[in-house]
Amino acid sequence: MLVLLTAVAGFIAVAVRPVWRVARNAVTIAHEGGHALIALLTGRKLRGIRLEFDTSGLTLSAGRPTGLGMILTLLGGYIAPSLVGVLGAWLLGGNRITLLLWLAVVLLLLMLINIRNLFGVVSLLVTGAIVFAVSWYAEPETQAAFAYAGVWFLLFGGVRPVFELQSLRGRGRMRDSDADQLARLTHLPALFWVGIFLVVNLIALVAGAFLLAGQWLPEGGLSL
Repeated sequence: MLVLLTAVAGFIAVAVRPVWRVARNAVTIAHEGGHALIALLTGRKLRGIRLEFDTSGLTLSAGRPTGLGMILTLLGGYIAPSLVGVLGAWLLGGNRITLLLWLAVVLLLLMLINIRNLFGVVSLLVTGAIVFAVSWYAEPETQAAFAYAGVWFLLFGGVRPVFELQSLRGRGRMRDSDADQLARLTHLPALFWVGIFLVVNLIALVAGAFLLAGQWLPEGGLSL
């Protein structure tokens, strides 16, 4: 029931617009964190991260403006929330709930060091404080519910921004989106990259759901 109820809660947080407008900040944090992590892993120098009140964000890095490193850095944003969700599902599958929560706190603190605007600082401090409070003070059942709901939210929440991206692109409002920058670097259509974002995130959603659902299937799986 915990897995099922938290799945419903995660889906509602993404599907209901007023809730999504607030909760989307968590997806933006993961999105910009993905850009930042890939930039560092590919040898680029991270200049800073901004998180805005309208749930948009910006990650600046220095290095070659072209090449594989820049392509991977741009690619990392839209797929990061879903991949973090899969990692979380894997940790929950091993009953590592406290480890997952503490890992989230550490990553938020590391990201905080590179934030360059006030709203970004407040957003990360509030998010980190909530996760820390749950991991330190809450009962194990509350920790589990919080962790499962958060992972489901990231798995569902990684998909919706891709549709929002294409909707805005269709209205000509995001001419410098990650997909459009990738198109200029690779000479492949921006729609191709939007499709890549969507396919990766849908695969991540299925994989994450399988990892989480496997915990309430009968021992030995399903029988016909």
